[in-house]
Order: sequence, then C-alpha cells, then structure tokens
Amino acid sequence: MARKGDEGHYHPKDAVAAGINGSLVAGGAGLFAAAIQNSMQKRNVGAWSVFSRSGGTMLTFAAVGGTYEFTRRAAANLREKDDHYNHAIGGFLAGSILGMRSGRMPRILGMGAFTAVVLAAYEYTGGSLKGFGRDPEVDEYERKEALRKNRRRPLEETIADVGEGRSIRPPGYEERRRERLKEKYGIEINTVSADPNAA
Repeated sequence: MARKGDEGHYHPKDAVAAGINGSLVAGGAGLFAAAIQNSMQKRNVGAWSVFSRSGGTMLTFAAVGGTYEFTRRAAANLREKDDHYNHAIGGFLAGSILGMRSGRMPRILGMGAFTAVVLAAYEYTGGSLKGFGRDPEVDEYERKEALRKNRRRPLEETIADVGEGRSIRPPGYEERRRERLKEKYGIEINTVSADPNAA
C-alpha cells in the first residue's frame, strides 16, 4: 500500500489557516476542560472563573493545537512531502509546549519527544485506530474470496491435525467408533437415532 507521501507531485497547504483552525478546535476543548475544572471547585466561584482561574488550561490547549497543525503543515510545505516525519516535528513542538508548564528543561524535551514518537507512530501505522483503509478500486467480495482461498485448509487436513471426536464427525466416524469400542471393550454398540422416520 502506498504511503500518503508517495503519490506524485506535492501540493502546498495553507499552514496559517491550519494553525488557526487547530487553535480554535483545541481551544474549544480547553474551554470544556476548564469548565469541568471550574465545576469541580469546592466553593462557588462563578461562571467567569473559567477564564480567570482556568484560563491557562484553555491557552495551553489552544497553543498546543495551533502549534501542532501549523508546524505539521509548514514542515510538509518546506520538505514537499506529506509523511509521518511532519507529524513528528509538529508533535515535538506541541509536546514541548505541554512541558513548558513545568518550567523544567528535561520535562520540556521529554514531553516533546514523547508526543513526537506517539504521533509519528500513529501516522506511520496508517493514521487510524481501525487499521489501513480499504482500496476503493478492489471489490470487497473479491478481496474476501481471495483471502478465503488463500487461507482455507481441506477438511481432511484439519481432522488429521485435530482428531475425531469432540463433535467433529467426518464421514464414516460412527463405523470407526463402533470398531474401536469393540476392539477395546469387546462390546458392540448400535447407535439409536432420535429421528422416528429413520430406518
């Protein structure tokens, strides 16, 4: 399967618009998180404390989202490739902003590296939690039939590996069972059918 960056000529993308959009979306998520923080206070602090007390949360979310989107698109435009390295670059800078709240350089670099690795690995493995997308040019029925033919084993081979019994009854099973019981115990067993129409 071809990666996103392997398919022909690169078309530049608007990094500034992506950064603004990322800031707005992540800032909205930050507003939601700040509202939850505000509602968890033990005393009544008022609605405006979302901005006064938890404004740092909103700003951090907005800065992380905007930085990630802007850097990812800007790196793609500079490199003229749309691949997982762009996500790593954007993830490093966004993670570094997350680490800046601590004010310690090891934590800033660690958060940046961790975020870069996670986002690059996510993009490298297909960018979806459901796996790679299906090829639209391949018929789904034909693809599944090819998989079945490729992985189907003959019944005789399966029975040879698993063995008879345990509700696995290949043709001639009852006769072989009768013979084994007669050899081992010396008694002959006639099976009785529950079907009243059976002869």
